[in-house]
Amino acid sequence: MKYSDLKPWLYLLPAILFLGCFMVYPLIDVFVYSLEEGYNFASQTYFGVGTYNYSYVLHDPYFLQAVKNTFLLVVITVPVSTGLALLISLGLSSIKPLRDLFQTIYFLPYVTNTLAVGLVFMILFQKTEYTDGLVNLMIQWFGGPSVDFIDGPYWAKMTVLCFYTVWVVLPFKILILTSALASVNPDYYKAARVDGTSRFRTFTRITLPMISPMIVYLVITGFIGAFKAYSDAVALFGTDLNAAGMNTIVGYVYDMLYGASGGYPSYASAAAIILFAIVLTITCVNLLVSRRQNQ
Repeated sequence: MKYSDLKPWLYLLPAILFLGCFMVYPLIDVFVYSLEEGYNFASQTYFGVGTYNYSYVLHDPYFLQAVKNTFLLVVITVPVSTGLALLISLGLSSIKPLRDLFQTIYFLPYVTNTLAVGLVFMILFQKTEYTDGLVNLMIQWFGGPSVDFIDGPYWAKMTVLCFYTVWVVLPFKILILTSALASVNPDYYKAARVDGTSRFRTFTRITLPMISPMIVYLVITGFIGAFKAYSDAVALFGTDLNAAGMNTIVGYVYDMLYGASGGYPSYASAAAIILFAIVLTITCVNLLVSRRQNQ
């Protein structure tokens, strides 16, 4: 083999070694942990190999609740945040005065610490002995009842969590879609205006197809990010998410490792592998659907 044939692989070698050491090996190690039954963290021993850890996790009510919360979070926040980002990006692209200022304002939540944003949301939504919170005051102004969004019913807590998640991820999506809209060749729009094409038809026939790769990218990364949600819930409901009924799959893995019921790396590994399988499946489905639409 010639040196010229090996040269590309030599360039890729550092990245391959990095991925192998910090991604492939840990994934294999986690899979091995998930099959070790009765693993003792102190003595590093186990008494068997099998699928009991998966069976335990899949029958654990805390894990099932975490799966329900995570799926609801994914199904609600990904389309809502992507749609809102597209609308806001279209608005930003159509204005010229103070465009840079508005882009900076919309991007501020992305560079703000998530726990700090969560504290602000708690102040807005949480009921205390002194106040019902700003959001409840606004609801009462319109004649609605006061709702405890932080310690109240499940639907109220899920509403706050979804709203918070959309708020956090929206700036990044706006930035990506605004850049995608700016990259569309303006000659297409000029030709559409000459032909007398309506704005809606111009959007569906020109704008949407041209930025569809970015939309697919945001949807896929949005699914992955929503499935890995944990800090969002902690910022709103504290560290005892099981008591609040708002735990996520990543939170369940953390609790099995370091929480009050922690010290069970085999259960945590099984839950992590299940999460990996879910994310991989949904990502592959999204890629297949987007590839068929582009053909």
